[in-house]
Amino acid sequence: MSITETAMAFFDACETGKGGDACKEWCHDNASFSCQAEALADVTTLAGYADWMQGLLGPISDGRYELKSFACDEERGNVTAAAVFHGSHNGEGGPVPPTGQTVAADYVYVMEFDGGKISHMTKIWNDVYSLKALGWA
Repeated sequence: MSITETAMAFFDACETGKGGDACKEWCHDNASFSCQAEALADVTTLAGYADWMQGLLGPISDGRYELKSFACDEERGNVTAAAVFHGSHNGEGGPVPPTGQTVAADYVYVMEFDGGKISHMTKIWNDVYSLKALGWA
């Protein structure tokens, strides 16, 4: 499986809320995660992030991604995905009761590879915009 195929399989599983256990086949056991967003400040592993996404799809049960770009940089050993997350706070959970408010938030994943598996992922995302759109901030 190429790194592009691996990245796409991980991306889809993560974004559809399969969780860390389902995503681990495409990642190193100790794969790290970073994001300069307060909402994810305590998440440092890629498995932890996949579990966070799984939890997000409770209060945002109609959450889905719209993939805008997907590119492989073989020379640097990474794959970048740019997408828009769409959803409404219509399910139980989250910091407040269901608001019915919707979000369409841009984000980017940069997945770094080592030996055919993801070793680190950086998420670029404006969490403040998303939280406000959902009525959570």
